Amino acid sequence: MIRTAQRCLVYLVDQSGRHPFIVLPLAILLAVVCLMGAATRLSVDTNSDHLFDSSLQWRQQSLEFASQFPQFSDTLVAVVRAPTPEEARETAVALAAGLENDKRNIRSVSTPGISPFFDRNGLLLLPQDQLSDVLDTMTQAGQLLEPLVTDPSARGFMKGLNMMVEGVRYGMADLISAYDGALNTIVQVLDNTLDGKVSPLSWQTLLTPQLSGSKGGLELVLIHPVLDYDVLEPGQAATQAMLQVASELPAVKAGRAQVNYTGSVPLSDDEFHSLTDRAAPIAIGGTVLVVFWLVLALRSWQLIVPVVLTLVIGLIYTLGFAAFAVGSLNLVSVAFAVLFVGLAVDFGIQFGVRLSAQQRSDCDFAEVLHWTGLRVGGQIGLAALATSCGFLAFSPTRFSGMAELGIIAGVGMLLALVCTLTILPALLSLMARRVTSRRDAALLGGAMADAWLARHHRPVLISFVILALAGLWSAINLPFDANPLHTKDANSESMRTLNSLMDDPNTNPFTLNVLVADLAEARSLSARLGALPEVAQVVSAADFVPDDQDDKLEEVSQTLDLMYSLLRPHAETPAPTAEDLRRAARKTSQEIAGVAGNLSPDAPLLHIGTALGRLAEAPDDILLKASQALSQFLPRTFEQLRDSLSAQRITLQNLPDHLKRDWFTSDGRVRIQITPGAAAQDTEGLRQFVQAVQDVAPQAVGPALDTVKSADTILQAFEQAAVYAMLAIAVVLMAVLRRGLDTGLVMITLLISALLTALLAHLLGISINFANIIALPLLLGVGVSFNVYFVMNWRSGIRQFLDSPTARAVLFSALTTGTAFGSLAIARHPGTASMGLLLLLSLFAVLLATFVFLPALLYMLSRPSQTIGVSNREPYEEEQTREIEAPAPATPRARGAPVDAR
Repeated sequence: MIRTAQRCLVYLVDQSGRHPFIVLPLAILLAVVCLMGAATRLSVDTNSDHLFDSSLQWRQQSLEFASQFPQFSDTLVAVVRAPTPEEARETAVALAAGLENDKRNIRSVSTPGISPFFDRNGLLLLPQDQLSDVLDTMTQAGQLLEPLVTDPSARGFMKGLNMMVEGVRYGMADLISAYDGALNTIVQVLDNTLDGKVSPLSWQTLLTPQLSGSKGGLELVLIHPVLDYDVLEPGQAATQAMLQVASELPAVKAGRAQVNYTGSVPLSDDEFHSLTDRAAPIAIGGTVLVVFWLVLALRSWQLIVPVVLTLVIGLIYTLGFAAFAVGSLNLVSVAFAVLFVGLAVDFGIQFGVRLSAQQRSDCDFAEVLHWTGLRVGGQIGLAALATSCGFLAFSPTRFSGMAELGIIAGVGMLLALVCTLTILPALLSLMARRVTSRRDAALLGGAMADAWLARHHRPVLISFVILALAGLWSAINLPFDANPLHTKDANSESMRTLNSLMDDPNTNPFTLNVLVADLAEARSLSARLGALPEVAQVVSAADFVPDDQDDKLEEVSQTLDLMYSLLRPHAETPAPTAEDLRRAARKTSQEIAGVAGNLSPDAPLLHIGTALGRLAEAPDDILLKASQALSQFLPRTFEQLRDSLSAQRITLQNLPDHLKRDWFTSDGRVRIQITPGAAAQDTEGLRQFVQAVQDVAPQAVGPALDTVKSADTILQAFEQAAVYAMLAIAVVLMAVLRRGLDTGLVMITLLISALLTALLAHLLGISINFANIIALPLLLGVGVSFNVYFVMNWRSGIRQFLDSPTARAVLFSALTTGTAFGSLAIARHPGTASMGLLLLLSLFAVLLATFVFLPALLYMLSRPSQTIGVSNREPYEEEQTREIEAPAPATPRARGAPVDAR
């Protein structure tokens, strides 16, 4: 069977060379069909969730949860930031209102943290001790608000300050110090206004500093965009529409508010954008370099053009296969093109270099083509078959991203083989008939390297054994980074925004969710989960129906009584003029100066007095701006006070629909959300968080679990695929080479390459992730190809491994492959760049093992008389030649036999 296959390969070469005008039109026709199929059927899916088999248990749980809460999928999240909570809220509400009218790009929009329910009942959702602190602060600050009820302006505000001054005058300075935090904020507002930078005073921060962020206000607007799957970035139109509406908002125009965005939709869009960013210059630069290496390897355009055209047509065939067999490329399988170019170009270079080494002016081209097919066809065929088996070994795994890549790349290797044995000979027969043999077909310096390795093979092998042991230790300890966000472009808008939210338990994306039967079980389980040291926060639907409302309502009612004079309707006085404000500022400044001796030198009230003195001398427009800055949010503040102190008992029945939708399933189950602590920022910490939660609630699902389980799935897939690949390659090699020693030589060199790769990655501090782990199948493909050539030459009796056209072809194949991988290493996408870097390392490891370890090992196995040269040549190749050629007509020796390709 092996001999029959060999004859078939040679027959393809011979017939393709004889009938180029039949082969090439058919090849072009098939290429057109493949291009049409790719244009109409092939798409790119940038959702990393789709990299895994949906039949996996954790994927099914995740999909089930997503079906219960679809509002958490396909989202665009606008993150509104402003110096004050009031400005953030106003901007978020205005943004949501503006987007509601855009039915073309927006399906729905909501503001999760802003609703009448929270405005009225938010205080009841606080823990009892925090509620008491908040109400006490509100009561104290209310005294400052009292003059503002009838005069909501800077004039009324200064009346409140005058009341403080009276308190200081009567020995109450210590009590006034309780207002220092609020007064410092007022100092800042006055100073900013005098400096020409108007900043409104946040009364919400004054009244409830415990509930206001130290970094200003932040609100989220949750948007479900209309996705256009006919374009490469389906959510781009909706994102641009959101940004356009945001840019027209007054606070954004004034530079007081900022709107950023994140969410699954822009993350996916930015992922594709970063994947394609620099694609054109990288592709052009890579192509120029590949052609440059081909020029050095083949030295003749009559050889280079056929190799390049064959490579392009083979890539089109593989693209067509992907379109019809898979239909959608994912973040891993999209790399098939680079792998194809990097591996398939080796076949063309091997064929071209061997043909050039044999061709002579007095030799018929058909004969040269036949001898080239005879000598290199079997080697290329074995390399392609073994490489294909290595890739296809990934297809049974549950890591769908790599499984699809394995199918595409595995079939692509077979297509590359067919193209090399049909299209390439047809093109060569038209272009390369007059190419003459070159004396420098062997690798420069190869003879010296062979001689050195022959003499020093023992210390070389000992050195590799030491390196292999170090590589084994590195492989065992090589970290795996399971966080999919680390393979995304950290400089993209969606990633910058997401990273800015990581430290906040309310916005950390790596959460877990548990569904329980009722509120009672939710309270019990939440208490147990909240006690875990790995957990930062636990929120459930039960938190929106607190069970200690009687005491809270009583405390809120008492505060309402104390502040009743503030909240009852009042008739407002006319707005002050600039002159009114000037007189009030001058008076208050003088009053404060009069009690300066009763205050500490750093008392905020003294700074306010100084600022008011400056304000009294300022132009009218500055006075009016100061009044506006101090009173802008007063109407909303009084409204919020009335709402929050009018809280009513919360029941399951009067919960608003948006809360029920977010925290209850359609069948009444209750959702609990668990957020990890700061230790979960890395993979190990996240794994500990997931394990701790699952020990208490085994049914937990969510992004944190998906991240950990995806890492486990990837590692299991590669362990499984590595075993399959090694077995498949070994079986193929054993079936073709028919000797355990030869098979073992290829496999042990392959193992050395893998261990060297692990060692290099460890030394450079590279973590394995789901993007760069693709280096493993490629290492198998390149390693098998290169090692097969050397071992088959050794079987043929050749003892000059580096001083040979084979070594020259391997070197330039490696350079072209390295160019393809290097183009990935400089990509803007971090996952792609890490993939390219690890591929380069694996290629270097393969070359080191193939050019140093394998020759040294072969010299150790050779008899001393066979160490250098071609003497004592084994009859393997000549036997196969006679078997395949018989009963071919004799070739006149006068024409000269082709020179040995070695």
